[in-house]
Amino acid sequence: MPDFNKMLEEEILKNREAGKIPRLLLHCCCAPCSSYCLEFLNGNFDITCYFYNPNITDEAEYIHRLNELKNYVLRVFYGAFPVIDAGFDPESFYAAARGMENEKEGGERCFACYALRLEQTCLYALKEKFDYFATTLTVSPHKRADVINETGFSLARGKDVKYLPSDFKKKGGYARSIELSKEYGLYRQNFCGCEFSRAAREKTDD
Repeated sequence: MPDFNKMLEEEILKNREAGKIPRLLLHCCCAPCSSYCLEFLNGNFDITCYFYNPNITDEAEYIHRLNELKNYVLRVFYGAFPVIDAGFDPESFYAAARGMENEKEGGERCFACYALRLEQTCLYALKEKFDYFATTLTVSPHKRADVINETGFSLARGKDVKYLPSDFKKKGGYARSIELSKEYGLYRQNFCGCEFSRAAREKTDD
């Protein structure tokens, strides 16, 4: 598997040497995952946080996670990064997951979910003329960084926006996200967001 973390570092170095601070649309899945990613990327990009997570199928949960992200950005970065709410949209997730309801957690249904969220992020980045788009999803050890990055590269191919590769869990990134979550008392959900991941978690807890 390619070293996506090294690719990210090389892209950052290239922009530094060119004296550039590119505009980055960062898909954010939640505050805990975003915490380390924002810390790492801060100063290297002009960041906008994009909260598009139709996999969160419970509206109260959606609002809770969105507000947690907004509050974290305001508290830690003094609101320096805009947080865009793309809207509660579970219907899009259910359409993408149709026929895969019984797939195991972490399998094809999840891959379709990654693609759904990254595609919307890519389209918004194109519309608003960002230089790059990326996602915080790769900070999780439960998500396939190879699938996420391959999807991002595929979506960007032939378009006037670049996909920024990452494997944010590397070099202690995931551990740092846990530290930051504890430091700031962030709400750390115990399931990804959809009813299928919730059911899988509850089954594990039984």
